[in-house]
Amino acid sequence: MRKIPLFAALTLAASLFTAPAQAAESFPFQDPGLPLEQRVNDLLGRLTLDEKLSLLHQSQPAIPRLGIAYHKNGTEALHGVAWSNHLNDNWNQKFASGTVFPQAIGLASTWDTDLIKKVGSAVGDEARGYNATDPVLWGLQVWAPVVDLLRDPRAGRNEEGYSEDPLLTGAISTAYGKGLSGDDPFYLKTAPVLKHYLAYNNENNRSLTSSNLTPKLKHEYYEPAFKAAISADAATGVMASYNLVNGRPNHVNPDLNDVVRSWTDKTLYNPSDAWGPHALTDLEKYYDTKPEAFAAVLKAGLDSFTIDNSDVSVLVTNLKAALQQGRITEADVDKSVRNVLSIRTRLGHFDPDGGPYKKITADVIDSAAHRKLNRETAGKAAVLLKNSGVLPLAKPKSAAVVGPLSDRLYRDWYAGQLPYQVTPLDGIKERVPDVRTGEGLERIALKHLDSGKYITATGTGPDDNATLSDTAPTAASQWDLTDWTGGVSTLRNAGNGKLLGGDWRSLDTDDAEPDGWYVSQQFALERQPDGSHLIRYAGFETVESWFGLPDAYVGVAADGTLGLVPKAQAAKFAKEVVSDGVAEAAAQAAKAEVAVVVVGSHPFVAGREFHDRDTLKLGEGQRRLIEAVRKANPRTVVVLETSYPVIVDAPTLLWTTHAGAETGHAVADVLFGDVNPGGRLTQTWPATDDLPSILDYDLTKTGMTYLYGNDRPLYAFGHGLSYTSFAYQGLRVQGERVSVKVTNTGKVRGDEVVQLYTHQRSSRFEQPVKQLRGFQRVTLNPGETRTVTFTLKKSDLAVWDHTRGKWTVENATHDVLVGSSSDRIRQSTTLRVSGETVPVRDLTRTTRAMDFDDYAGVAFADESKVRGEVVEGSAGDWVSFTGATWGSRLTASVASAGGGSFEVRRGSPTGALLATVQVPATGGIYQYGNVTATVKAGSGSVYLVFKGDLRIKDFAFARS
Repeated sequence: MRKIPLFAALTLAASLFTAPAQAAESFPFQDPGLPLEQRVNDLLGRLTLDEKLSLLHQSQPAIPRLGIAYHKNGTEALHGVAWSNHLNDNWNQKFASGTVFPQAIGLASTWDTDLIKKVGSAVGDEARGYNATDPVLWGLQVWAPVVDLLRDPRAGRNEEGYSEDPLLTGAISTAYGKGLSGDDPFYLKTAPVLKHYLAYNNENNRSLTSSNLTPKLKHEYYEPAFKAAISADAATGVMASYNLVNGRPNHVNPDLNDVVRSWTDKTLYNPSDAWGPHALTDLEKYYDTKPEAFAAVLKAGLDSFTIDNSDVSVLVTNLKAALQQGRITEADVDKSVRNVLSIRTRLGHFDPDGGPYKKITADVIDSAAHRKLNRETAGKAAVLLKNSGVLPLAKPKSAAVVGPLSDRLYRDWYAGQLPYQVTPLDGIKERVPDVRTGEGLERIALKHLDSGKYITATGTGPDDNATLSDTAPTAASQWDLTDWTGGVSTLRNAGNGKLLGGDWRSLDTDDAEPDGWYVSQQFALERQPDGSHLIRYAGFETVESWFGLPDAYVGVAADGTLGLVPKAQAAKFAKEVVSDGVAEAAAQAAKAEVAVVVVGSHPFVAGREFHDRDTLKLGEGQRRLIEAVRKANPRTVVVLETSYPVIVDAPTLLWTTHAGAETGHAVADVLFGDVNPGGRLTQTWPATDDLPSILDYDLTKTGMTYLYGNDRPLYAFGHGLSYTSFAYQGLRVQGERVSVKVTNTGKVRGDEVVQLYTHQRSSRFEQPVKQLRGFQRVTLNPGETRTVTFTLKKSDLAVWDHTRGKWTVENATHDVLVGSSSDRIRQSTTLRVSGETVPVRDLTRTTRAMDFDDYAGVAFADESKVRGEVVEGSAGDWVSFTGATWGSRLTASVASAGGGSFEVRRGSPTGALLATVQVPATGGIYQYGNVTATVKAGSGSVYLVFKGDLRIKDFAFARS
């Protein structure tokens, strides 16, 4: 969920928020001894229509007459309790100050499900602790984990997900969700909700972009990550995502009911994302009226509307209108209210004593045990990408610890406030007697070439606007430049320590750090051919809405004041280096036994929720720092702290996420060998950022992820090194059991993540290069051998047969591959699987156009606003159906607003023309009619080539 800017303050009566006194009468729904269904039915029968409707809102009012307290959904708990909307303060976010564990991608990098369940349990305990302190502010339906697949590292929310692989994502999310839920067979510690359903993973125009999903990839790749935790009862619902899938907004995706609920026999409670139901009318224009949209949301399978802050009246009014208009019935309302009441009952809300987890109190928050677990997790999440032999460090007497992240820790948007900080510098100082440091930044002055004056800070208030005033650099006109990633930088004033920020009015220095929903403290210095620089504003405010332009630059008005202007009016500046922090850091490194350079990303800069990245390159200033320190001291370790893959290289390179308060201890533990690095990458690190469109979700065509990629990456999926070595031998497949012997052949105890992959050699359908089928993280002493076993069922090898709309196991030979990463296979064998041979396609039967074998240019669209999918194309687009037989009489169901045609060709899009089919205007894109044509019967491949704008729902080539 994202924070929605407020346009009006909302207030509610105090009785809404306070827990009412227990009603004098005792009701069956309050009896823990009764079955869940009986309790829910009893309570449902006592509710008025208005009360039922109010329970479909995120902010559920108290019902004093029944002794029901106020309840709010949506405490964020991605890697610790993060924040909650504060109902009495215009819904400003209130950040927790409990344990902040490593970012989600870091949790997954442990490849340790037992550990992640412990982390989830700790977070669930702290959520209960906060709830005990303030049950109004801190609700127990937690919006975590995020299981969006990390198919593209440029996605702004990369740090929120676990992996590009559905099996690994499913395993980690199940472990985290189990921890959040607790071990009681009935009661829930918290109610985890999986985010965000479905095929999200892009931010720019996220509510207007449609993810084109082929049936194969939808079933084989995008759904399984969600199915794993739901089917394991590790989550109590899914949150709909902002994007569309195949032309239909996910907030009215019928799969929320038809598919997601089929994965479990437990009751699910599905919420919308923030403002999502309103987007259907206000942004996406998918429906004309609110009652129509809200009714569709409810019927699609969402049970909770996250809208209008704490004001339930808008929801109640529109659902009442939908009832009056016959768009929904009270039975539809009751169905969703049952889901609400079921989960609230399992949370203990209606038990006289609050249930078994009510005893958890605030003393668990940031407890010593959780700090210890946090340090262990951060250490196990670190990934050693390269090692020239410098690591582990052998008790050096001196060290230079430099870089912009050497003595700073940053939280991300979905993290709480760090209750304390142990930076890498702190961690190393605990072990090395002589430590010198520096940020390694350039301190610059920006001289306006026309006036000769410098950009100068005038104060730290929002109206203390930077000006052109100094004629020679002073502290107020000097700036520490940090190049983060993607060419985006921050400028910290040397005089007041605040960051330069921009908005539609001016430039000022009133913020200590980049933060908040709108991050304005971002700039890019663009060098011009004449050596001067333009300063592009790279903040997250919508510059386009201010100027009608995609970009804005720093300009100078006639009176000398600074502001943001179109590029054509941009001022030119000279970048003067006042002091070279890079050279200073290199000098420090030259005097030390070892140098540690800590570089990376800022979670709020150069991409985040609502903003994708254009490039994966580490900032030029940080790259120069690495090279300068390496040149000064060959014994240099680079610690890379990022939320996503970046393109950077060094002989010795340790990667960590922004790993919370214990980052410094964990980094030092690994550097000095107390922890032997065992983390592994959960997504491919590309060698280039020349990547396909982020909006292309067809991995089989883009080659993204290890599953379908053939290019050599910078670092492969599953990659990670150790301070010891491991040997593999004796791979065997016996029935459903795969076993391999793994031996620690080195001199120190260490962890190996043993990874099982398969590859199907032949298939009717396109198959991945390889696919993860199992993994185990094992700890071995020097010389120790362990037999690692996996279960590989025949059903695990099923593929989606789009020609018949079902899962099938084919007759095929599979390569069984075991290794330490996807590109380092250590043992292999083959497995012959007895399955079925997919029959020749019989196109004489009605065939859905979406069940094509290949396509070009087309979009996948909504058959209606309720359900179904069709192929939509324009001139030159096509779909093909291969390995088929067909008859001579074509009938196709089509829709076209203005009329068009399509061709039937054999063998290729330009092959023999079998027919040209005219499509008259049908009256609209959701109005279908039948068209017919006579073709020559045959076998092989049939291509339907669009010649005009139209939609094809299905077709059949009947035999005469």
